[in-house]
Amino acid sequence: MSERVARIERSTTETEISLELVLDGRGEARIDTGVGFFDHMLTHIARHGLFDLTVKGEGDVHVDYHHLVEDVGIVLGSAIATAVGDKSGLVRYGMAACPMDEALIMVSLDLSGRSWCNCELQMPTEKIGEFDTELLNEFFTAVASNAAMALHLLQLSGANSHHIAEGAFKSFARALDAATRVDERVTGVPSTKGTL
Repeated sequence: MSERVARIERSTTETEISLELVLDGRGEARIDTGVGFFDHMLTHIARHGLFDLTVKGEGDVHVDYHHLVEDVGIVLGSAIATAVGDKSGLVRYGMAACPMDEALIMVSLDLSGRSWCNCELQMPTEKIGEFDTELLNEFFTAVASNAAMALHLLQLSGANSHHIAEGAFKSFARALDAATRVDERVTGVPSTKGTL
C-alpha cells in the first residue's frame, strides 16, 4: 500500500495554515494554532484516530478565532481527501460514540465524495474559556465540505460544554479511523457506482 500522507498549506490575508496528516500513524500530534482549547481538541483527533497530525496555524485572532478555526477545518478536510486517494479498498463508513463523563456524542461519517454536515451539538455555554462554542459547527462543516464527506454529529447527552466538545472530537477521530481503514476484502472502490 502506498503511503497515505497529505501536506497542505493555505495562505490568505487572514490566516497562514500548514498541516501534515499521516493516516497510518501512531497518534502523534504536533499542534500549534495559538488557541489552547482548539489545540487540545485537534490533539484528540490524532491520539484517538491514531493519525499523525502536525498543524501550524496563525491568524487574525485579535478579531476572533473564527477565521483560524474555519481555515484549519478547510485544510484538514483537504488533507483527508488527498490522503485517502482514489479510496480503493477503503471501508468508507465509520461510526463511533465516545462518552466523556456525562456527555455522549455519536459521530457517523461516509467518505462518499458528497459534502454534508449535520452538527447537532447543544452547547450550554457560549464560550469554553475564550473559545466560542459556535465555532465547533464551523470547524466540522469546513472539514466535511473539503473532505467531501457526509458527517453527522449527534449529541445523545451532555451538560458540560468542554465534555460535549471533547466527546465530539474523540468520536470524530474514531469514526474517521474506521472509515479510512483498508479492508483486504474490498475490491476497488466501495461503491456500486464504481467511483466515489
